[in-house]
Amino acid sequence: MQHLKINDNKGFYQIEPNQWKEIDKIDKEDLMLLLDKAIESEFEMDKFEADKISNKAHSIIYRNLYEKFSELSENKNRFKDESELLYKNAFDKYSQIESNETDEG
Repeated sequence: MQHLKINDNKGFYQIEPNQWKEIDKIDKEDLMLLLDKAIESEFEMDKFEADKISNKAHSIIYRNLYEKFSELSENKNRFKDESELLYKNAFDKYSQIESNETDEG
């Protein structure tokens, strides 16, 4: 689901489907809900392009949110990959120990 978009020279965000709000109206609660969405599910957003947002406040807020959510997305994928590798290594080690015990028994 798309959560950040640029339209009519302004930035918008949505938490619930089809309930877009102007980005300068965002509050702490909505920001936390967006953060949860970014962590739990697919988080889509329009790429920040300064020339597409003429409203300065919207431009600054959108740019900062875009950068932070992009960074979170990159780190989320890296963390997932590292977790899967750690799990795989532990599984392989456990399987090897179990196999050795079965061979000895």
